[in-house]
Amino acid sequence: MATYIYELPDWPSFRWDDKRLADQLAAVRHRQGRLIGRMEALGLTLQKEATLHSLTEEVVKSSEIEGEVLDREQVRSSLARRLGVDIGGLTPADRNVEGIVDMMLDATEKYAEPLTADRLFGWHAALFPTGRSGIRKITVGKWRTSESGPMQVVSGPEGRQRVHFEAPEAARLDAEMKTFLDWFNHGPENLDPVLKAGIAHLWFVTIHPFEDGNGRIARAIADMALARSEKTAQRFYSMSAQIRKERNKYYNYLEDTQKGDLEITEHLEWFLSCLDRAFDGAQAILASVLGKAKFWERHSGEPFNKRQKIMLNRLLDGFEGKLTSSKWATITKTSQDTASRDIDNLLARNILIKDAGGGRSTSYSLVEVK
Repeated sequence: MATYIYELPDWPSFRWDDKRLADQLAAVRHRQGRLIGRMEALGLTLQKEATLHSLTEEVVKSSEIEGEVLDREQVRSSLARRLGVDIGGLTPADRNVEGIVDMMLDATEKYAEPLTADRLFGWHAALFPTGRSGIRKITVGKWRTSESGPMQVVSGPEGRQRVHFEAPEAARLDAEMKTFLDWFNHGPENLDPVLKAGIAHLWFVTIHPFEDGNGRIARAIADMALARSEKTAQRFYSMSAQIRKERNKYYNYLEDTQKGDLEITEHLEWFLSCLDRAFDGAQAILASVLGKAKFWERHSGEPFNKRQKIMLNRLLDGFEGKLTSSKWATITKTSQDTASRDIDNLLARNILIKDAGGGRSTSYSLVEVK
């Protein structure tokens, strides 16, 4: 008796109920189209800003799902440099951050190009530039081998991990991945590309062809398929950010699907619902981008030194935590006295305001404009 779906005799012939999905799919596609229309009306500069916001979320949250916390400013700086967005100061990025950014941009900017084994090997090598996952040496840039032992899909912290399923044995990977890639590149023309994104994610995760990094690559493949559905490399929402919010449900659906049959309507309903909720996040990104543009338009022609521009952009992009003079000095690599003078100047011009509190814990925020 089969334990997992890849052991079933008709694997990988997935089935779903088109009628049951029709209304939900139509609603998601309608929202998707309206969102793209709104974003295209922004103009190229603001489109790049929105893409920078979205891809930063995508990279950071996709890694968080796997328990890896990346430095957001490193991710943002790496993306800004590649997208040609001036953020008023770049933070040097570690090799692993650069690698994840490389993978994500390759998936979304070259969405129309075929997905090949060699391309996937490049993504995997970019994720693990040292050939190690943490301190553990892994097989990089090729399918996992039998020497690595059974590949289990787990979640949770070390010592309290939960096994969701065990992937196919390594000997099957060449044939399994050939079938998957043929389908992804040349699959049925009548299959809606948004549904294809959901199926591709599930299918790749089931095969789990690499020793590590499968979840992040599966989500990059889904992003690639979604970019194909929209026929644009501009990204205005983050599917991974939404999955991160629903991580427990995400793993539960994966586990239930792996232990069921090849009827995946319920899984696709979850995928469409998650995507729909991800569109909600795009509204926040749009508001942030427009708010930033409005701020600089209002203050055009006013004098700001380089340090002030850097810190104001940080605040406009959503500064994490409280802004203090000490943080100002650290980020701009200046003295405490200079940081205080920069802040006092903005206070006097009614651009910054002191937060409630005071003393050694004084913090500052942007003045809200009605």
